[in-house]
Amino acid sequence: MIRTAIAVFLVVALATAILAITGEPGQASIIWLGWRADMTAAAMVLITLLVALLTMIGWRLLLWILEAPRRAERARAEDRRRQANEALTRGFLAAAAGDGSEARRLALKAADLADEAPGLVRVLAAQAAEAAGDAVAVQAAYSAMLGFPEMRLAGHRGLMAQALAQGDKAAALRHAEQAYEMGRTARWAWRAVLEARLEAGDWEGALDLVKSALDRKVVSPIVAERARAALLAASAAQLENAAEPKARSQATDFAVEAAKLQPGFAPGVVMAGRLLAADGKTGRAAQVLETAWKIAPHPALWLAYRDLKTNETPRQRAERLNNLADLNPTARESRILFVEQALIDGVPGRAREAAKALADEPLTIRIAGLFARVAFAAGQPDEARLWMARGVGAPQEPDWTDLDPEGQAFAYLPADWARLTAVYAETGELIHPRHERAEKTMSELPELPVPYTDSAPFLAGQEAAPPPYGVEEGRYDDDEPEPPPPPPVSQRRSHARRRLASAPRAAK
Repeated sequence: MIRTAIAVFLVVALATAILAITGEPGQASIIWLGWRADMTAAAMVLITLLVALLTMIGWRLLLWILEAPRRAERARAEDRRRQANEALTRGFLAAAAGDGSEARRLALKAADLADEAPGLVRVLAAQAAEAAGDAVAVQAAYSAMLGFPEMRLAGHRGLMAQALAQGDKAAALRHAEQAYEMGRTARWAWRAVLEARLEAGDWEGALDLVKSALDRKVVSPIVAERARAALLAASAAQLENAAEPKARSQATDFAVEAAKLQPGFAPGVVMAGRLLAADGKTGRAAQVLETAWKIAPHPALWLAYRDLKTNETPRQRAERLNNLADLNPTARESRILFVEQALIDGVPGRAREAAKALADEPLTIRIAGLFARVAFAAGQPDEARLWMARGVGAPQEPDWTDLDPEGQAFAYLPADWARLTAVYAETGELIHPRHERAEKTMSELPELPVPYTDSAPFLAGQEAAPPPYGVEEGRYDDDEPEPPPPPPVSQRRSHARRRLASAPRAAK
C-alpha cells in the first residue's frame, strides 16, 4: 500500500511541477491559530501530499511495531509445522523401510508437533508399531482410530489385518463386515467378506453380497456379472446330484442363467448343456454350447456337444462336429476339432490336411497325441511312434486338465469353486485347479502297438486303417465291414477315456 501511495505522490507532484513551470502556479493562503501563510497553489499541493505520505508511512510503521508479537508467533507456528511435516515424512519412510525404533521415535516427535494432523500421527503410530513388531501397540493404535468417524474405516482395516496375522478369522470377518456396513465405498471390505462366504461355501450369501456391492457401486457391472456367473455355476454343481427333482431343476436353472450371463465361462456352459440334455432338451443344450463356442472355445465344450447324441453314425457325428468348428474356424480349438472330426469320419487324408493348420502350434502332449493318431490312421505307425516319443516330455495343456477321466468335466471341489469365483470375478481368467494339483487327467497319447512287427499290416497302404483307439461306441450302418478283433486287454482304452465331459449313458 505504501508503494502505491508513493507512486500517486510522484505522479501528482510531477503534474503540479508542470503547472508551476508553465506560469500558472496559483495562490494559496492558510490561516491557523493566528498564523497566516501565503504560498503558491503548487507548493500547497506538494506540501499536502508530502504530509499525507509521511502520515501513512508513520501509521504503517506503528502497526508493524504493534504486530511484532503476533508475527513472531506465526513464525514459530510455521517452523513447528515444518518440523512436524518433516517428522511425519521421515517417520513414514522409516516405517516403510522396516526401521521400527526410528519410526516410533519420529511418531512421538510428530505427536508433539503435528497438532493440525492428528490422523496422520495415528496412522504413523500404527505403522511404526507394525514395523517394530509390537502387536499390542498395533492393536491399541488401530482401536484408537475407531473413536474418530473419519478414521473408522482405516481402523477396521488395520484390525482386520492384525486379526488375520494372528489367525483369528472370526475377528477379521467381524471387522470386514463392520467396515462394509459403513456408507463409504470399501472394496477391500467387500472382497474380504466375499472370500469368507466363498470359503464357507455360502453361494447364496455370496450372490446377495455381489448384488449389494453392485447397487452401492463398490464393484463394476462386469465384475459383478462374472462373479454371479461363477457363483450360479457353483450352486448348480452343488445341487446337480441332489435326490430331490426340485433341487435338480433348480440346478438346471442356475446353470442356464450362468451360461446366459457369461457364455465364455466354460464350467457353467458345460454344466448347462449337460443338465439340459439330461432333461431331454437337446436342442437347447446344443444352442448353449454353440453360443459358447463362438466366444471362447474349450475342449470340454466340443466333447459335451459330441455326447448330446448317442444314436448317430460316425459320419453323422463328424458332420455335426464340423458344423460346430465352423462357428469359430480360426480358433485353435476349432482347428483341432477339424482334425478330430476327420478322424471320427475315418478319412485320414482329410485329417492330415487339417493337421497342417496346427504345424506352428507349440508342442504339447495333446498336440503330439493328435499328430500320432493322424499318422497312425494314415498308415504311418513309425511316424506315430515318433510323435508319441516327443509327447512324453511335452507339457500339458491346462484346459485339457479340466476333464476328469473318471467323472465329468470341471469336477471341482467347493474350495476350487471358491478360488475360481474369486479369480474369475476380478480378472475374467479361468484357472485350472486340477492342473495346479497335478491330478490325473485324460490320457492325451494314444495306445499304439509296441512291437515293430505289429506295424507291418499298417504299412500295406490300407486306406481304411483302424484308428489308434476308438472314438465311437461302434458303427451303426449295416453296410460297414466287421470291426477287427479287439486288442489285448492291456492295450484297450478305458471307457472313462471315451466318455469325456458327459454324464453316464442311459441303458439301452
